[in-house]
Amino acid sequence: MTRVASPIAVANAGRRPRPLTLWPLVAATFFMVSGGTYGTEDIVSGAGYGRAILVLVLTPLLWSIPTALMIGELGAALPKEGGYYAWVRRALGDVWGFQEAWLSLAASVFDMAIYPTLFVLYLKRLLPWFGSGARGVLAGAAVIGLCVILNLAGVRAVADTSVWLFVVLSAPFAAIVVLAPFHHGALAHASAVPAAGIGISGGVLVAMWNYMGWDNASTIAADVHRPHHNYPRAMLGAVGIVALSYVLPVVAAWYAGTPAAGFDTGSWADLAGTLGGRWLRAFTAMAAMLSAFGMFNALVLSYSRLPLAMAQDGMLPRAFARVHRRTGAPWVSIVVLALAWGACLRLGFERLVALDIMLYGISLALEFAALVALRLRAPDLPRAFSVPGGVRGTIAVAVPPMALLVFSLLQSGRDHLLGAKALLLASGIVAGGFLLYALGGPARSRFRKLRLIQDSGAAISGEALGENE
Repeated sequence: MTRVASPIAVANAGRRPRPLTLWPLVAATFFMVSGGTYGTEDIVSGAGYGRAILVLVLTPLLWSIPTALMIGELGAALPKEGGYYAWVRRALGDVWGFQEAWLSLAASVFDMAIYPTLFVLYLKRLLPWFGSGARGVLAGAAVIGLCVILNLAGVRAVADTSVWLFVVLSAPFAAIVVLAPFHHGALAHASAVPAAGIGISGGVLVAMWNYMGWDNASTIAADVHRPHHNYPRAMLGAVGIVALSYVLPVVAAWYAGTPAAGFDTGSWADLAGTLGGRWLRAFTAMAAMLSAFGMFNALVLSYSRLPLAMAQDGMLPRAFARVHRRTGAPWVSIVVLALAWGACLRLGFERLVALDIMLYGISLALEFAALVALRLRAPDLPRAFSVPGGVRGTIAVAVPPMALLVFSLLQSGRDHLLGAKALLLASGIVAGGFLLYALGGPARSRFRKLRLIQDSGAAISGEALGENE
């Protein structure tokens, strides 16, 4: 009997991506989470320098490191395409696996338009010509188009680009940190218009937003070299790099005497100009553009693997499982998501921090639940890296991030976003995931029947081959 070939296997035939090693993985993770010091301005203006530094130091201890430990264990034990979706599906079943992916993709629609918009905002500072008409939107669309091309070139191209972008965008902040001791109090008497105050609680929320997204790197696990070895090291290394990239420039700005009350978007470029002249100011603004570009580029890499993995499991139409024959890039997924994100460019610059944290928080809670469930249900699963302390240790690790999420719900659940309360809007998105899963039931049943037929054909072919031998 002729072996029945899977349509997905045919679509993926010829896939030969170059494996991702440690430092490219660290750089890609850096952009999936942070993208540099930009984004810390609101923490300084809302909390003041002393408390801002305290928040930026404590948040990774309570939020990032526990998450990195969880991802290190699951990423090493289950290095599957789709990452956190595959973990939750394995541990908690199809319903929750689908919900995990749905929450991430739904949040991306709101979140991904931020980065091209940030790119255009800093571009206008350098070239005001882009501020008139539809030029800014076209520039944002060009950012999306270039990131699509890089992602179609494969995971290695994106990771290598991230390494170089990290070096370039870190350079102006390294210069600020080096020059600040020679300009102590240089801006102490500068006048400042107070920025819109968000307070210490708002500063904590913004810090959480700046430190979230560690699990995004898990979706490319199938393309990582020695994932059981590189994932734990990459996660913990990236936590340290991100924390330093936030804390050291804030300390330098404090030492230079920059008024905290007026510290807002663009203040890093102004500080760079005071310390190093107009060339450093321009370089810092250009680095902000590269930061926005690098974050969007890396997140395209992460999000595009979710529809691919879901299509391979029969959760989405088979077309999403198609990959580029040479690079292995999921081109259908990349193009469809890019069109959705591009349609949101005109929403303007609104970070939707509260909604982002709510949706991310629910998905993160599912990941910690998967960690505990796999410890209980699959104790013999090979784990090259494990969270210390057994089951009790995994539960203890989950407590600080979950406590911060409860805090964020209490602080921002009543905020109004897009004409509705944030908590109500997030609840509607969650309910939408369950509805879509229910509507897709017949298609999943057909997929499973097809898989059974294919697996039976493969088994019979294997037996026949053995008899012939």
